[in-house]
Amino acid sequence: MLFHVTANAEWSNLPLSVLFVQLLERLSVVSGASTPTPEDLEGTIWTVTQVLDGFGSLSDARGLGGIDGADMLAKHLGPDVPPGVYQSENRAFARNVIDAEHTLEPATWPANVTVIGLDVARTLPLGGLLLAMALILLMIDVVASLALSGKLIGPRVSQVATLVIAVLFIPHELHAQTNGDEFAVQATAELALGHVLTGDAQIDEIAEAGLRGLSDALYFRTSVEPSSPMGVDLETDELSFFPVLYWPITTDQPRPSADAYAKLNTYLRSGGLILFDTRDADLAGLGATSPNGRKLQQLAAPLDVPRLEPVPNDHVLTRTFYLLQDFPGRHAGRNLWVEAAPPDAAAVDGMPFRNLNDGVTPVVIGGNDWASAWAVNESGAALLPIGRGFAGERQRELAYRFGINLVMHVLTGNYKSDQVHVPALLDRLGQ
Repeated sequence: MLFHVTANAEWSNLPLSVLFVQLLERLSVVSGASTPTPEDLEGTIWTVTQVLDGFGSLSDARGLGGIDGADMLAKHLGPDVPPGVYQSENRAFARNVIDAEHTLEPATWPANVTVIGLDVARTLPLGGLLLAMALILLMIDVVASLALSGKLIGPRVSQVATLVIAVLFIPHELHAQTNGDEFAVQATAELALGHVLTGDAQIDEIAEAGLRGLSDALYFRTSVEPSSPMGVDLETDELSFFPVLYWPITTDQPRPSADAYAKLNTYLRSGGLILFDTRDADLAGLGATSPNGRKLQQLAAPLDVPRLEPVPNDHVLTRTFYLLQDFPGRHAGRNLWVEAAPPDAAAVDGMPFRNLNDGVTPVVIGGNDWASAWAVNESGAALLPIGRGFAGERQRELAYRFGINLVMHVLTGNYKSDQVHVPALLDRLGQ
């Protein structure tokens, strides 16, 4: 590559521009050998921007720190130096899995190994069909036995007809009952976090991915070991199975029926907690309003919600597991609304606000889009970006800590609040 200009600015101002220096710096890397040597990259810090997965697809890399240029070439590919595209200032370099010296050959499998490929046909559940066939055969056997014994006459004919009608309707009833039983078994086999289905497929997927990430964090950091999160239909599903319901607010989600509101009020009075997330970065807290905030007011109007207040600095929610003062999600708004303290107990530090539900606030309202901060894919990697660099990862960590505190608050009630009153409790026990 030739720049045909003079050393001064008679022909072109390129030699006097910063661009000329940048061009030379980049050419110094890409010129000569196709792959730079460790000496060429020594003293530079490279950040991976795209990572190559096992299927040969590039995906955005987040949360990986910088790598020294010499180490990037010296080290073998692995978790510390993944294959992908690296960038340092205005230069980019691809660390490939193989080079020209490698030769790919088709895999040779032993004769006794069955290769099924990546696409495996899904199994077909035959339980209901086989049960129906067994009942039909039983009906045929009963009718044949009655016919051979000469008893298939007179009043017994009506009994046989009743048996036939019952058998014909049994499979449908069993199928409906089985679906309800499967939901109950899945929700109660282990503790499960639930999210209210909004009807928006994208929002519901993010909510499920968010609760999956929060469940993983609970599993690895606490003694709580949740199972996979579940979507909850307010009209048909039982709510009492879930200690916490995450309810993302969308502007076009339908309003529940009167029966659903009755179930919700029973749930709130029975120890359940609903986390309402308007996902609007708490615009209403700035004196403005938002469509999601107005929608929340419409949805919450029939609910038995107590008087609310911004979470106090000494609220039990700030110390159920981690010590927290901020509760960020994908957004870093500060307002978080919980049940207000009774006026006569406002001076007591860390008190449980009311005797109902063991001091657990029935609702928590905010707009920081916590599910997006918690969301992970099937492999456990973060699904959505949060902030930039270390500050973004710190914000995601605080979002996880808030979620853990919230779940522990529901499960332990006023346990952490009581610790503030240990001297008074010991004095009472002494009396």
